[in-house]
Amino acid sequence: MQARDLPLTTSISYPSHGGRLDDMTGTAEKDRCIPFPIRTCRSIVSSALLTILVVTISISLSAVPAAAQPSTIIGTNVQKLANGLLTLMGYSLVPDVTTGSLSFSNAETGSPGLSMSSLGAGFTVSKDFPLYLEGTAAYSRYDPTFLVSNGTDSREVPVKWNSLSATVGIGWDFPIMQDLVFRPIFNFTLGTIQSDLRVAGSLVGNETGKDLSFLDKGRLDAAGIGGSLMLDYERYRPENEIDIELRYTNIYLQSISGSSEAVSGSADAQTLSLWSRWRAPTGLTALKRPFRYVLEFSHTQFLGDLRGSMGFDWLTSLGAGFELDTGEYTWLTSRWRLLGRYKFGDNVQGWSVGLACSF
Repeated sequence: MQARDLPLTTSISYPSHGGRLDDMTGTAEKDRCIPFPIRTCRSIVSSALLTILVVTISISLSAVPAAAQPSTIIGTNVQKLANGLLTLMGYSLVPDVTTGSLSFSNAETGSPGLSMSSLGAGFTVSKDFPLYLEGTAAYSRYDPTFLVSNGTDSREVPVKWNSLSATVGIGWDFPIMQDLVFRPIFNFTLGTIQSDLRVAGSLVGNETGKDLSFLDKGRLDAAGIGGSLMLDYERYRPENEIDIELRYTNIYLQSISGSSEAVSGSADAQTLSLWSRWRAPTGLTALKRPFRYVLEFSHTQFLGDLRGSMGFDWLTSLGAGFELDTGEYTWLTSRWRLLGRYKFGDNVQGWSVGLACSF
């Protein structure tokens, strides 16, 4: 039984209306004599008091501060935000060396930091009982910066998103020919993403709005269900060992109860990947067993909502390392592998170091 070599370390005014006031004085009565008794003074006084009252009320109303407008994120909304968070989780749902551990750098575009780390394994119980089991636990960190506005002022707000997910898979091996099997797999995922502002709360002040409330200590819980189809070729000989896997995965993620009230979203995570590995003896021995070198190639095409969401459509990984056979002295593990990998894609590049063992 062998575990996939997954990496362990790593290196987005009011309109003016014109008007006219007409003199509505009745000219037909301009020569009419109308006596004005002592009531005239009272009328003048009453009119003056009324005028003062109206002016006072107007000044008081103008002094009342306008209600604060809720802050919003410029260029996006909560729905897009939630879908983007689930898409981020979708990159590390199944064992895949291209996304098992990432540390991207892209100075030209100034993209925010992105790192992913995962630990996973997959194995077939035995040839007589070809039940296939796999599992992946993953952590992702993404540090985007948003432009937040309250309608009057705007400022950049740096945020950190932390994602934790666990995926399990169960399948069955159907032999096609010698060393080649067809393997359908059922996958189930649970995950959570938490968002925290990387600035002091005083900088944000009393700004409100569901967009900003999620960015500051918001949470998104998600569940996913889907499956994979795999062709697995394994040919082991004393002179060399060859492993090749072609896999298509489709897992639908949906937010569930427990998430922040402001967010609900979904994402369709699809990948098509080819992974291969060559192992052969170096001619040296260690621990009374052959000391092997390892070469690895992997290519993944991201489909569905994953495609282009992080600025790339595909990733390729080139790896090399060594394998130590410990079967002479240990009973739980038989081999340990250490590999360095260089990864590249559309305008991005990265590196990782992977450690794996065979049981």
